[in-house]
Amino acid sequence: MNTTTFALRAGSALGAAALLALAAPLAASAHVHVEPGQAEAGSYSTLTFRVPNESADAGTVRFVVDLPTDTPFTSVSYEPVPGWSAEVTTGELPEPVDIVGATVTEAPLSVIWTADEGTQIAPGQFQRFVVSAGAVPDTGSIVLPAHQEYSDGTVVDWDEPTPASGEEPEHPAPTLYVNDAAPDEGHSGTHGSEDAADDASVVASSDSDAGSTAAIAFGIGGLAFGAVALVVSVVALTRRSTGRRGDAGSSEGSTR
Repeated sequence: MNTTTFALRAGSALGAAALLALAAPLAASAHVHVEPGQAEAGSYSTLTFRVPNESADAGTVRFVVDLPTDTPFTSVSYEPVPGWSAEVTTGELPEPVDIVGATVTEAPLSVIWTADEGTQIAPGQFQRFVVSAGAVPDTGSIVLPAHQEYSDGTVVDWDEPTPASGEEPEHPAPTLYVNDAAPDEGHSGTHGSEDAADDASVVASSDSDAGSTAAIAFGIGGLAFGAVALVVSVVALTRRSTGRRGDAGSSEGSTR
């Protein structure tokens, strides 16, 4: 194997290794999740669902969040999103629930966002959907299964609970932790409330996630560029070295 071939293979291997090393965090950041991930029991919390488009050729046109029926919220409202219509569906609970001494038989069951004609979350984009929910039940955690529908008819169900080990499933359900600590975090997180400071922290958290994803993407590009530069440099040095040997050979022949 000559030097040039070796350099090309080494550069390709380096680029592939870089992509594999960074693929996992990119995939994780693409999941649907809720922010903040933790709230205080009894509070009214502003929850932001961050919905990225994971399709290469279809847009997201509908998004549904299922609300808990065993530990229901008594009130849910949504923030308007330009280009989308929203609806909070209310219905009877499977079984009556006692909340602070009152028997509750009906509660909000789901929130549905539907894109207007000509609107979608296009490939490479994400959208935030915000709700105000309360009172937050006094429980360990609340699983909020979500369903993402694409323009080609595909539906992705984000409904798999995350185990206590913290190992994330393929399609994890957005989860709001109350008395339990979120896996891998070991801290109480941000408590939700309907004041300007908490709203600002939610937006800052979302922007931070977006910035982290962008930084990772730039990192991939930088490593790939570095691999290409390495190959080009080695090839250039090889050619220069070969040229010098050729020149030396010619000079020696002339002297003779």
